[in-house]
Amino acid sequence: MKTLLCLLAVSPVLFLASCTTTSQVSLDYASAPGHVRPGASEFATQAFMDRRDVSSMHLGTVRTHVGTPLEYMQTRIPVADVVTNAFGYGLEARGMLAPRSGARLIVTGEVLDMHCKLLVHPYAYAKIRVSILEAATGRVLYFGEYEGERQSRAFVPGSGSPVSILTRLASGALQDAVDRALDDPRMRASVGTRLEETHGFNPTRI
Repeated sequence: MKTLLCLLAVSPVLFLASCTTTSQVSLDYASAPGHVRPGASEFATQAFMDRRDVSSMHLGTVRTHVGTPLEYMQTRIPVADVVTNAFGYGLEARGMLAPRSGARLIVTGEVLDMHCKLLVHPYAYAKIRVSILEAATGRVLYFGEYEGERQSRAFVPGSGSPVSILTRLASGALQDAVDRALDDPRMRASVGTRLEETHGFNPTRI
């Protein structure tokens, strides 16, 4: 009888675990005119490296209130490529993107952390180490670490898709980190880039 009661207590957890699904999502980068610092078209991107201790496309997990995984979230391309693309779109939004052959500076770096999760409050976080290289020599002119963080109100089951909420928060956290890096006055001063006229930009899916 005791064994049967134990099995009945454990079985809901096992059932939930067996129903775990995986969703692939795309993140969006969108910086509106007036919210970025434009600059000279002197930059190109180089692939970022993923230094997270997870699989290359892992983004986050939706869990029950007791912590049981219900759904895993993955990006459609490796997270390192998502970050590289986001920096490209961020440079384009500022008028700072140049053809690789004509670029004076290269933006690259490492993804130290990027994840989203839902336990009670949906939450997303990004931490990126950014390096600015001299294109002609590969010399490091500047490096710094930048973070982005987004959280929303407590999730109420049945109020919407938790995956959609987490995708929006992850997009925002990544955009915050990218914007802080590219608009950082210390970075601009270190590499000697100049300001230009403001450019408009439309949302881009990455």
